[in-house]
Amino acid sequence: MTFDKIYQYNFPTTIRFGAGAIKELPAYLRQHGLKRPLIVTDTTVADLPFFKSIISDLQVHGFAAEVFSDIHKNPVKSDVIRGTEVWDNTSRDCIIGIGGGAALDVARAIVLRTNHREDLFKYDDLIGGDIYVTNDVPHFITVPTTSGTGSEVGRSAIIADDETHQKKILFSPKLMAKIVFADPVLTMDLPSFITAATGMDALTHNMEAFLAKNPHPMCDGIALEGISLIKDSLETATNKPDIQSRSKMLMASMMGAIAFQKGLGVVHSLAHPLSSLLDTHHGLANAVNLPYGMEFNISGFEDKFRRIARTLELKDENGSAVVKYLTNLNSKIGIPHHLRDIGVKPKHVETLADLAFADFAHPNNPKPVSRADFKQLYLRAI
Repeated sequence: MTFDKIYQYNFPTTIRFGAGAIKELPAYLRQHGLKRPLIVTDTTVADLPFFKSIISDLQVHGFAAEVFSDIHKNPVKSDVIRGTEVWDNTSRDCIIGIGGGAALDVARAIVLRTNHREDLFKYDDLIGGDIYVTNDVPHFITVPTTSGTGSEVGRSAIIADDETHQKKILFSPKLMAKIVFADPVLTMDLPSFITAATGMDALTHNMEAFLAKNPHPMCDGIALEGISLIKDSLETATNKPDIQSRSKMLMASMMGAIAFQKGLGVVHSLAHPLSSLLDTHHGLANAVNLPYGMEFNISGFEDKFRRIARTLELKDENGSAVVKYLTNLNSKIGIPHHLRDIGVKPKHVETLADLAFADFAHPNNPKPVSRADFKQLYLRAI
């Protein structure tokens, strides 16, 4: 596969992938009779030159874009409410999410709320709320600018309660984007640290999806190929980026999000409370916790770890070698090895353990995780 042309994939939705794909956006909008997009992004992306170029290009082609960027880096319900108010007050006809996981989650939640006006968390998938997603939703387009969450190809949004900090999942097939414009050029100017953190998020998605207990051979295959692409590209994408490494990371990110429909696991349940309680970047939280969570999972699942080790082309095909690889990779891309390095203190552990045990991800872990396990994992990682 070369990266000097634009490819189209249709899995699970239509994906236009390649350098320059974003230039197709105005023609797509015109083809579908859309004129007044609400563009949802975050405050950082809104100030970047490529974003201003996208807006300018839309204006040149006669589109009246409205930008909403007033969101937290770990999205909360109030972000969605404010964004819906912009939708209501400006007569939009479609929604375009541009950015990383936070922007795309908020964009997707606004897509839901436009025609579903009961309390947002009534639609929480964890309590069967998806059955209430019955009305039509606006035309939805996604444009990823990081290679991490893969939210651009997803059908769910993770939004936290402003007060309790507990994360909820809003899910429905209706919330899948009609089309994704996946342009690796948009990721080229990401700072190295964000590239590293989001890249480890993508690796976590692929690894946890492969290990998740639900049987899904197709997701297993996708996850292993995603791991392989990240092995080939993350260090280069972080330290000496080129279009090939950025393209591989963007593809691996989408593959991780497709694979984790099978489920996630202990690492995400360790990471989510760090984001909601301490406002830690989600990718960074996953990156620091990944070696500890993988080590926890080895016993009883040696065959799975042997396959991961083979995919990583490690000399020793076992779980210990995988954990060592992850620790070394974090060193190479500037990720800290301990939670204390990112502001976690022993006084936080009890609350973190409560939130982790209540989290939605670990029930799909290959082995059960108790509250005591979470406490010990946090203490080890500190």
